[in-house]
Amino acid sequence: MNLNMKLLIIALAPVFIIAVYVYYRDKYEREPLGMLLKALLLGVLIPLPVIVLERFLSGIKPDFPGAWPAFYDAFIVAAFSEELFKLLALYLLVWKSSHFNEKFDGIVYAVFISLGFAGVENILYVFQHGEMTGYTRALVSVPGHALFGVTMGFYFGLAKFYPNRRREFLLKSFLYPLVLHGIFDFILMLGNYRLMILFVPFVIFLYFDGLRKMKNLSDRSIFR
Repeated sequence: MNLNMKLLIIALAPVFIIAVYVYYRDKYEREPLGMLLKALLLGVLIPLPVIVLERFLSGIKPDFPGAWPAFYDAFIVAAFSEELFKLLALYLLVWKSSHFNEKFDGIVYAVFISLGFAGVENILYVFQHGEMTGYTRALVSVPGHALFGVTMGFYFGLAKFYPNRRREFLLKSFLYPLVLHGIFDFILMLGNYRLMILFVPFVIFLYFDGLRKMKNLSDRSIFR
């Protein structure tokens, strides 16, 4: 196996593993593979507009002192841009689709879109920085994108099926993953060793909170 193929496998393996896991967690009424492939493809296409918006936002970044540049880059440049286009792709793909027929579907489609995005991002990072970066990102960054997707999909599903609280849940489907994503990136971008102590507990929280949200909506499936 040549080096490029090895790096490609390392980059995409966590994407495939998480996709299979989420597909089988949707145990009561699984989504059509064609729709899931469309979700992945939309995620793959998202980096193009994200890059344009990120460059624009970076170009207008105020001259902040101290930790504020890292805060701006984490929350505004990265998290805002990426979560905005993920949510837009999610809405365009499934909001009016007949396949979006229970709350858990919001999680499934949001995660698959996030994984498509994470796959492209991971390939770029792994090919640029090497094998060890791939192993680290397989445990942290790729699951991070998936877990931001779980949070987005959780509230997106509630928005679809609780119309009396639709605006509230749609807003949460954008703001909550943005905040989680921003915290994640801010800790890494700032590079403060004291703050880094909080990173592992934060990632553990993301895992447990994501699994809890998945169980919550799975247990409430109308197809049980």
